[in-house]
Amino acid sequence: MPGDQQPADSAGSGAPRTLPRRGLLFGGAAAGLGALAAAGTHLAGAGVEPGGNAAPVEAAESVHGGSVVPFHGDRQAGITTAAQAHGVFVALDLRPGTTRAGVKALLRLLSDDAANLTAGRPALADTEGELARVPARLTVTFGVGPGLVAAVDPSRAPGWLKPLPAFSIDRLQPEFSDGDLLLQICADDPLTVAHAQRMLLKDSRSFATVRWVQTGFRRSFGSEKSGTTMRNLFGQVDGTTNPAPGSTEHERVVWGGGDIPAWTDNGTSVVIRRIAMNLDKWDEVDRVGREESVGRRLSSGAPLTGTHEHDEPDFAAVSKLGFPVISDVSHLRRSRPEDGSQRIFRRAYNYDAAPGTGGISDSGLIFVSYQSDVDKQFTPIQRRLDQMDMLNQWTTPIGSAVFAIPPGCREGGFIGEGLFA
Repeated sequence: MPGDQQPADSAGSGAPRTLPRRGLLFGGAAAGLGALAAAGTHLAGAGVEPGGNAAPVEAAESVHGGSVVPFHGDRQAGITTAAQAHGVFVALDLRPGTTRAGVKALLRLLSDDAANLTAGRPALADTEGELARVPARLTVTFGVGPGLVAAVDPSRAPGWLKPLPAFSIDRLQPEFSDGDLLLQICADDPLTVAHAQRMLLKDSRSFATVRWVQTGFRRSFGSEKSGTTMRNLFGQVDGTTNPAPGSTEHERVVWGGGDIPAWTDNGTSVVIRRIAMNLDKWDEVDRVGREESVGRRLSSGAPLTGTHEHDEPDFAAVSKLGFPVISDVSHLRRSRPEDGSQRIFRRAYNYDAAPGTGGISDSGLIFVSYQSDVDKQFTPIQRRLDQMDMLNQWTTPIGSAVFAIPPGCREGGFIGEGLFA
């Protein structure tokens, strides 16, 4: 075939041209390498390395940003919801002259946008809607203060909806205390929290001003097994004695029942205390002293008379010298009530602010306590801690606020609508 004819050599003899042996060897080697490379590419594409071994397969990446906590329901989310990694607590003050109708409009607008954001949808006037697409278990929980209830219907206020009594250990600062409306915004992603905060504050600006903002954190999502008790910045486990969500005791403590009254069906209360922790002085205390002041082992959270975190403490146990193993002035002993009605459900967050002059830390705890009746459950515990608690040497409450938590709402409704009934 004409297309298969060999070219003539340079002498024009017409004889077939032959390649030098060196070129033949080199060319063959190159061809072999090309074939091997092609084969390697083919094998790699098939998941097999050229040596015959299977190529490593990357593990499927686990993404949790799409997880949604429903906003609508008989009770507000963000209370019994497993605590998320990031939280911000915002207190608002109603603008002077805000009417009952204005409060209603504000609560409806906030509820509508919170429902969208927690579902991974943009808020109504969201100019950065892309940021709403990762809800990351976002919850928005609303609390109402004395001023807001007074503006709507003073007769609806429970007796405990007022500032806590003055305690000798308090050094309260106005910028972390009180407020007419609480927005508790929590999620496993800080960008989600920041975006939700901005959207809800845009909703509020015609009706209210920001009184204070407190931002807190826990371990990042997935860092520890689900259900692990959080640690505060003293290194202590924080919340060991919480009643388990879903249990009969949790129902009684948070939502009321039996000897603990409920101010309204599916409503509760929240106390927020900002507690400064002097980590610089805490550094000077040895491990034994730290554990004795708390009454628990730092390693496991177990009481000093036990081996596991949830072991019941033995307050009657004494050492070889006759001293109580768990001191009568330890935090564990002072916070443990004799009265079974004096129980709370804590959902705290750590904070770490910029250090002041001369120190290396400005850190502490945003203590968040849910209970059905503040006067009956929270205040007696705080009184005992105020009277005598070894931890008072290193902790100072600098903020305090009490809010009533209204029931949840149905689709088309809004949080707090029962106040207008």
